[in-house]
Amino acid sequence: MEQAISYERIPTKIYANSDEASRSVALEIASIIRQKAGEGKPAVLGLATGSSPKKVYKELIRMHKEEGLSFQNVVTYNLDEYYPMEPDAVQSYVRFMREQLFDHVDIPSGNWHLPDGTLPLEKVADFCHDYEEQIERYGGLDFQLLGIGRNGHIGFNEPGSLVNSKTRLMTLDLTTRIDAAGDFGGLAKVSKKAITMGINKIMEAKRVILLAWGEHKAENVARAVEGSVSADVPASYLQHHTNAAFVLDNSAASQLTRIRTPWMVDAVTWDRPMVKKAVTHLALQVGKPVLKLTNSDYNENGLSDLLALYGQAYDINIEVFNYLQHTITGWPGGKPNADDSNRPERAYPAKKRVIIFSPHPDDDIISMGGTFQRLHDQGHDVHVAYQTSGNIAVADDEALRFAEFVVDFNEKFEANNPKANRIYREAVKFLKNKKDSEVDTSEVRYIKGLIRRGEAKNTCRYVGIPKENVHFLDMPFYETGKVQKNPIGEADVQIVMDLIEEVKPHQIYAAGDLADPHGTHKVCLDAIMDAVTRLKHREYMNSCWVWLYKGAWQEWDIDQIEMAVPMSPDQVLKKRYGIFKHQSQKDGVPFQGTDSREFWQRAEDRNASTADLYNKLGLAEYEAMEAFVRWKF
Repeated sequence: MEQAISYERIPTKIYANSDEASRSVALEIASIIRQKAGEGKPAVLGLATGSSPKKVYKELIRMHKEEGLSFQNVVTYNLDEYYPMEPDAVQSYVRFMREQLFDHVDIPSGNWHLPDGTLPLEKVADFCHDYEEQIERYGGLDFQLLGIGRNGHIGFNEPGSLVNSKTRLMTLDLTTRIDAAGDFGGLAKVSKKAITMGINKIMEAKRVILLAWGEHKAENVARAVEGSVSADVPASYLQHHTNAAFVLDNSAASQLTRIRTPWMVDAVTWDRPMVKKAVTHLALQVGKPVLKLTNSDYNENGLSDLLALYGQAYDINIEVFNYLQHTITGWPGGKPNADDSNRPERAYPAKKRVIIFSPHPDDDIISMGGTFQRLHDQGHDVHVAYQTSGNIAVADDEALRFAEFVVDFNEKFEANNPKANRIYREAVKFLKNKKDSEVDTSEVRYIKGLIRRGEAKNTCRYVGIPKENVHFLDMPFYETGKVQKNPIGEADVQIVMDLIEEVKPHQIYAAGDLADPHGTHKVCLDAIMDAVTRLKHREYMNSCWVWLYKGAWQEWDIDQIEMAVPMSPDQVLKKRYGIFKHQSQKDGVPFQGTDSREFWQRAEDRNASTADLYNKLGLAEYEAMEAFVRWKF
């Protein structure tokens, strides 16, 4: 049997989701702890912070409480800490580790260590030297847990860090600071420096596991695993470690060769999705429309097996061209009185009940505004469900402006309201004295939520949706007042179930954009999937189709798209004006991310790029396209 080719230079394990992956890593850590305890020795663990290890820590806590896993013999050294940083600050990694692990297990208080963000600058170097010496006195790290930054960093070893770098004070890369801006309440407030364990000490650990979840990590995961070893991607140094592994979910692994172009690695099953994936990739790689691909193109680019199966490039090309053509429709709710055998949606019922789930109060118009408008214009009963309030994305000065408007309004029309005046005074006092990342009061959060709600209502009026079809779910998981949300709960799922039961939809649209860097889209999608799965035995669910759209961050790969809704220049402009209704999200919102463009610009560029890809593959040239993938529950 012919051996599969591997492009991966680091052992890499891919799991269906981060839950499964985290459990496997927690089991390995627990095994080390128990083995060392049996030998009467300490288990010396290097730990990481951030979103990636949270589920690992949660599983370790469960194992401690339910399976008797003891941390009495555990000694830990964390990778890094912002500088300067007080240990009780919201952004402090001391606080993070206590909340996520230390306060929930029996680790002795003197056994866990983190870099000290309170030291005077002149004492930092000595502290860093002593930090490494402590680890060496224990005989080194038995296990090191890592995440990976979007710029490829490990710890706070930013691009440019050398393999022999020591624990030190590091100036943070702009990308790293932008990613942390949400936790700090804006980029200007993010620490510019951090103390980080050096690459050298990480490489000396006896075992290293790097975790990565989500599409936004995929590109740098691929560079670290398959690219050359380079200071530009510090995680790539792990290629030289004798016992390191990357543990990924499917999304973070999506740019690896075995996932992106699996026929280059091993034999594949040439079913319809794989054929479409291979041929569209080939066409874009060689710069030809699908119908112009030749036998030589297939043979010279690793697709000779596919050619052997079909016989001629012409036959494959025609089949894939038809696959692509059949995804395009100007009737996202189905075209009435038409043959729907080659259309992505059913013709009947002609008038469908539709729920568009929008994680934030603007994802509906940003992500599928053209389709949203068309569904309404073509006579469907369209409901919009805004899953969260979106209140943390409203700037403080916007909240003040609206609170002041209410007071001025009441004064002008002699509708004096002492309660409104009191709330305004308290809000002003709080916001003027608000500390960095201090959680807003409930009144301020509600004011910010009302701003987002009003903008969403305005968008629905613009599209033509009656007010009774607009639903504000205010899912509880979101209402922490912080970027970090609570886990999904039963109440969240029940709210979604109740709406589905009420509407009994023929179509559900949901955000499948898992590149959302703050995770809200993922939680909202999990709630929908859980609700749909629980309700699938209902008779009306037999005729319910679920379509997933993507948001402002990324688009579906061309081979994944199952419905593409084209837009004319006028429709693109109309969508833009709909996005403009969300005035609080224009001109520098708190959570812009690394992309400086406004949301309407991102959406237009993304939709134009999708249309351009179809055109490059030989399909009709449209101004823009919105794309969807069907989830077959």
